[in-house]
Amino acid sequence: MSEFEYLRYVQLGLYLPTGSWIHRLDSRARMLAAFCLLAGITAATRLEGLLLGLIVVLLLLAAGRIPLRYALRSLIPPLPFLLLLVVLQVLFPPRGNSGEVLLHFWRIWITTGGIEAGLALLLRFSGLILTLSLASYCLSTSELIRGTESLLRPLAKAGVPTQDLVMMVQVMLRFLPFLAQSAERIAKAQASRGASWGTRSGGPISRVRQAFPLLVPLFLNGLRRAEALALAMEARGYGNRARHTSMIELHFRFKDGLAILGGVLLGAAVIFF
Repeated sequence: MSEFEYLRYVQLGLYLPTGSWIHRLDSRARMLAAFCLLAGITAATRLEGLLLGLIVVLLLLAAGRIPLRYALRSLIPPLPFLLLLVVLQVLFPPRGNSGEVLLHFWRIWITTGGIEAGLALLLRFSGLILTLSLASYCLSTSELIRGTESLLRPLAKAGVPTQDLVMMVQVMLRFLPFLAQSAERIAKAQASRGASWGTRSGGPISRVRQAFPLLVPLFLNGLRRAEALALAMEARGYGNRARHTSMIELHFRFKDGLAILGGVLLGAAVIFF
């Protein structure tokens, strides 16, 4: 039943071990290159640069052997919100960038500047979401933790609790698929007891009201799981301040430096294109 398949829409935190050349890079190189590309897409102001960034991300998905249809699923959950923002940008264009008036109806002005602003917003958010999904597909949780600890090591020498920050990121990434699975089980249990799940009847308000009975048990399950995780971590000595070591050592190679340089150049090209 497609109405209950929440997990397929949670792309963040899912790892696809395809064995591509991107997966074989050092985890720190993958993280830094992804950060440069994210920074370029965020700072880009021209439609050409944003379109270039989106094309680069799609090519990287193909290079990472990630199925395009699978990657595009990450755009489905925020798509209604993105389309609403695009409509607002078109109907209420930013001041100083109105451009030529295409349509005037009552107090609504549709201009070329508003359409460009809406397209820029759609391209920017699509590029950012796909870049984050690409980083998630090519970085396992253990690689992400080891790479983040290595990159934050200078801050640890200054007294910043970097291990606690990294642990928070790890727990967050592992909880996202768990919450989706819990929502599936709760929705199926409520539907088997007569709840009107998957009936698409009624307006948006009734559909939002329909989701309220799902939130309370989902919140309680999350609290129970968090409490059990906290007790397990405390029993295994995560409360002490001794520095943890890693069984796997990271080795930076020449191709990793090329990957970081490529990320910097691509980010700069997206900004100045």
